Amino acid sequence: MSPEPILSATSVRLGLAGMAKEDAIRYCGQLLVDAGAATPAYIDGMLAREQQISTFLGEGVAIPHGTNEARAHIVRAALGFVQFPAGIDWDGKTAYVLIPIASATDEHVGILSSLAEVLMDSDSAARLRTTDSVDEVLSLLAPTED
Repeated sequence: MSPEPILSATSVRLGLAGMAKEDAIRYCGQLLVDAGAATPAYIDGMLAREQQISTFLGEGVAIPHGTNEARAHIVRAALGFVQFPAGIDWDGKTAYVLIPIASATDEHVGILSSLAEVLMDSDSAARLRTTDSVDEVLSLLAPTED
């Protein structure tokens, strides 16, 4: 049996209607719980992290994740992808894409590196914000081999 991928098609949600930031963080946390990556207590850690420091990266992307203490509630490394084409208010900024993270190690770094590369390319970043294709998301965020 092969290990679960860090980002799988079942953890990609496209075309969601807007919601409050806290509700979006809860949604992201539940996505990680549903993927078997974290226990429900991790969601509280994600909300606590956002109180400490914003997880908004810029370019319409936020990466909700838990506090260091919340790592105890991580079962395995996983990422999600949650898209809000109309955007949601993230403390005065607009987030279109949320990438929730559950990782107690650096297993997620490859995808985050790919995300950084995608965001530096304005065409690819726009595709992430507007695509209706799960396969396109997975392709854009697939770690590249050096």
